[in-house]
This record gives sequence, structure tokens and C-alpha cells, in this order.
Amino acid sequence: MHVFRGLEGVAALHGAGKAAANGAVAGSAVTIGNFDGVHRGHQAMLALLQSEARHRGVPSCVLTFEPHPRDNFPLLAGQQAQAPARIATLRDKLSELQRCGVQQAVVLRFDARLAALSPDDFIRQVLVRSLCARYVLVGDDFRFGARRAGDYAMLDAAGDAHGFDVARMLSYEVHGLRVSSSAVREALAAGDMPRATALLGRPYAISGHVVHGRKLGRTLGFRTLNLRFDHAKPAAMGIFVVEVHGLGDRPLPGVASLGVRPTVEDAGRVLMEVHCLDWPASLATEGAYGKLVSVRLLHKLHDERKYPSLEVLQAAIAQDTADAQAWFAQRG
Repeated sequence: MHVFRGLEGVAALHGAGKAAANGAVAGSAVTIGNFDGVHRGHQAMLALLQSEARHRGVPSCVLTFEPHPRDNFPLLAGQQAQAPARIATLRDKLSELQRCGVQQAVVLRFDARLAALSPDDFIRQVLVRSLCARYVLVGDDFRFGARRAGDYAMLDAAGDAHGFDVARMLSYEVHGLRVSSSAVREALAAGDMPRATALLGRPYAISGHVVHGRKLGRTLGFRTLNLRFDHAKPAAMGIFVVEVHGLGDRPLPGVASLGVRPTVEDAGRVLMEVHCLDWPASLATEGAYGKLVSVRLLHKLHDERKYPSLEVLQAAIAQDTADAQAWFAQRG
């Protein structure tokens, strides 16, 4: 999958409406959205996009935004608490888009300039001039342009004028439950990992490179892998039973803390700390640093807690480790 940060590179690739060098039809089949979590509703939309792209002989393209548009407006208003919790990092979102077969992903920085684009300018500058859209697929609640003034009817009329097809996909349901990023956030906030799995179509996971920390875990007797979560409000927070992928030929069982570590650091920085229950001897002590791992959150034990001392924290980690071992033992 080709990833473009901005419109310049993708506009050159599509030839600004000219015939492609290999004789293929210039242009793209585009869907637009935040795709936070790439849940089963998103996956159904991407499958339809792939089909329509093949039918037209053009690449499939996802136009997405970073930061999330709903992060930007609360920030400008000084109301950061109103921004939605984030399900996935940009890395994980792009990874899932690739897994779904998307050929191109365009990441636009959502800032004041982009937010001020009128619906007409968004259509002309982004969809027509840069992406050479031949097909545009949106969700049933899609709005675009300054003050969210653009809607499906406006986009459909623009398609007639500029020569691209427009389609709208209705809500996707699982067992009568509408699948949405909001529903995934609610499941993760409640620690309902089975429901999150049903909505996502896979276990919820966070990936990242293992980074150096304060080495406090070694002092407490529980060495940890540290991964950063680059957003202040992860959708899932707390202590979890986990499975670590990427450190060998089999997943490693573990217990993890995802949050701001209130006992040892009250700075608001989000970090995932994973204690593996079965550490591979081949990695020795320092062998995991720099490796890209994926951590599946299987079961929530409890919310983060602030302990009165490191000794109490140490005892709590020991109990969490024992609870994680018991959880795995119950499942063979």
C-alpha cells in the first residue's frame, strides 16, 4: 500500500487526469473517513470499494485525516476533554487498511486551512484535481467542508458535474447492534473485550516499537516492555491480560498496564507496559528493544489505581500477574 502524507505525491501519481503510463485508466476509487479502529463496518465498506475499483481498473484509495477532525475543534475551543478517545494509532490504522487490501492511503493534516475549505473547494481541489476520483463511496452520515455544510446530495450532484460516480453505504449491524467507532470506544471503555472483538472482527491490539523506560519494573522484579501510545486519550485504559506478538515464533502471554501510571508518574503521558509471563531466553535482557510488536488486549482485570507506595505497587503487580496466569490456565 502506498501512503501519502498530503496531496502532492498522489496528484502526480494519478497524472492529474492524464492517461497512466502503463495504459491503465487514470484516477482512483475513493472513500473518505477517519476509519478509527477499522471495524467491521469499515471493512464492509472497504470490500465494496475494492470491488468498484477493480470494475473501473483504478486503484482503491482511502482519504483519511490526522489529527482526527473531532480532536481539532475542541482544541481550538480550549475543550480538549470533549475530543473522542482514540481507538488506534495512525500506524495501526494504516496497517489494518493495508490488510483490507487498500492500495493507496492519503493522510491529510486536519488543520484550520483544511477545515475552512468550502464543500465546493473540497470537491474540486481534493477529489477532482488531486485524486482524479472516478468513484466516491461514503457512509450514511457523511458530511464535509467548512461547518460540515456538504452532504451526500451535494456530493452526488458534483459527481454528475465532474464525471465521477457517488455511492452511499448504509449502517452495518452485528446481532442487531450498529457497528461504529463510537460503539467500539464504548466497549473498550467498559472493558468488554468480547464485544470489542465482535465489533472489530479481530481482537483489539496496539502495536509499536519497544522503547527504553525508567527500568523501574526491573527494580520491582517485573521487567516490562514499553510501548508509547501517541494520543492523550486511548479508548482502552487499565490493567489487561494480553498476548504479545512479534518476539518469536509464538505469542507470549502477559499482563499489561495501559495508561498514565499514576503511582510513579503523574504527567499525563500514555504508556503501555507489558510484563511477559514467559520470557524467551533467546532475547536475553536487552533483546526486545527496537522491535515492532503487537499487543492483543484479551481481558481487562481492573482500572488503573494509584498506590500509596512502591511496595504496595509491587504487591499489586504480583497479584495482577497471578490473576493473568489464572486466566490463561482456565483457558488451557
